Amino acid sequence: MIKPGLHRSRVDSEHCKTMRRAKERKQKPKGTPPSVVPALQKFLKTYQKHCMQSQTSLCPAIQRDLKNSIDREQILRKFMLVRAGDSTASHLPVSLEPLLMTIQDESYTLGKEVCIWGLQLTNPEIARLALFLESKGQTICPITTLEIINCKMDLWSLGRLGKALQFSSLHFLVLDYCKFGNEELESIFSGLENNQRLQGLSLRYCGLGPPSGPKLGSVISQSAICELHLDGNHLQCSGTLALLRPIAEYAEMEGKDQSTLASPHTGNPPLLPQVCLGGSSALSQIVKSSEAATVKRTSQRERGKRGIGKKVKRLMEAGPWVVTLHLADNSIDRTGKEGEQLLDLTRTLTCLIKYSTHLREIDLGNNVLGEMAAVDILEALRARKTGKLPPLKITVTPRISSDTFTSIWKHSKKSNRTSKRKKKVKN
Repeated sequence: MIKPGLHRSRVDSEHCKTMRRAKERKQKPKGTPPSVVPALQKFLKTYQKHCMQSQTSLCPAIQRDLKNSIDREQILRKFMLVRAGDSTASHLPVSLEPLLMTIQDESYTLGKEVCIWGLQLTNPEIARLALFLESKGQTICPITTLEIINCKMDLWSLGRLGKALQFSSLHFLVLDYCKFGNEELESIFSGLENNQRLQGLSLRYCGLGPPSGPKLGSVISQSAICELHLDGNHLQCSGTLALLRPIAEYAEMEGKDQSTLASPHTGNPPLLPQVCLGGSSALSQIVKSSEAATVKRTSQRERGKRGIGKKVKRLMEAGPWVVTLHLADNSIDRTGKEGEQLLDLTRTLTCLIKYSTHLREIDLGNNVLGEMAAVDILEALRARKTGKLPPLKITVTPRISSDTFTSIWKHSKKSNRTSKRKKKVKN
């Protein structure tokens, strides 16, 4: 039994906290931006209304994040759409449509990311999403990052989504753990070619095989995509070679053209827009530190000054070059007929390392390239350093001699975490 005095003290304590928060809100200094709380509260009510009207379940993650943002008086920029509880018949399904309708009804332009995890997306949901991405004028879509992870979509939905990508304002697209066949890939890639807004693409663990290599190479050559995550697929030697060949050829041509000029790489090397930098496993983390810029295919490219959180009015020019390339765990080795192309792949890869002024990070982990290929990579890194090209962070499997692995690690660009730790130790 709780004593009356103890209960009263707890109530008084909670009352004091509530009064203190209200007082802090009233005593905000002049010039502070208006509170986002009313907008978020209205957003939550509208979302609940649309879920009720469509007979779908409230997404627990969205409801939680909205309430947390209201309590902290913070802007909610990322919407996480996940299943509600157990996927049994007694539970209403979570739908994407109520969320998109709420964003449009409330003209909520502060949200920049929509992440959909593990849902069976229906044709009406994808149709609504496509219209949402294509929206222009006064109702322009504010979303710059779209993640559809481990979701099921039929061929019609993928085709509709692919068409929408041509007209969307997306900067990053993540389709990890969505299994794609040849037809499905064609549907998605149809909206990526000649796309001058999308800068990051992630297709990790999507079941991509060697036939996907030429399609990926074509997309990279004809779009502004400069960050590509393909970990956990089965591109093998031939698929990886088809992907890298146009990029390496362009880098070699650009490098030789610049070598005929008056030492363009002495001093400061060509700079890239920050929007393409940073090889995080989740593309959504890069948005915070990214910048956007107009990229001109000249000997030097200008660094953007405006953040990606703002509207990007200028388009990036398409070209066969990348900044971040993740190819970990893609069955690249000497086994089978595919292994016969490892030598050609190594030549192409080392050419890219030697000449690319744009490349900043490449991940080849969990691929057994062998000692000879590793030595060639090491020589290419040395040549890159001699040519005074920007530093390159490269990851290879440790299944090579310890001397070669250590040398590659030393020539690779050190991570920011390592440099920060060193500074802390010195201080």
